[in-house]
Amino acid sequence: MGEKEREDARRYWQANIRLITILLIIWAVVSYGFAIILAPVLNSINLGQVPLGFWFAQQGSMYVFVILIFVYAKLMDKMDQEHNVQE
Repeated sequence: MGEKEREDARRYWQANIRLITILLIIWAVVSYGFAIILAPVLNSINLGQVPLGFWFAQQGSMYVFVILIFVYAKLMDKMDQEHNVQE
């Protein structure tokens, strides 16, 4: 593997780790921040018949996680094409 290929691989993995870090931070803020820390504040807002803090604790964090999976797949496809490592 030449120097250019190593540098390209390093840049690719740095971008991959940056993306994973951002998505994990989003998930942590939603699942921990909204569902636990901000739950008392969010419970003053109702989503239908359910307090919003409770909804995030029971449903919202799972929905956000599934959405983040699709976002990750879409962004990784784009990143693979930019770095010319697509399948």
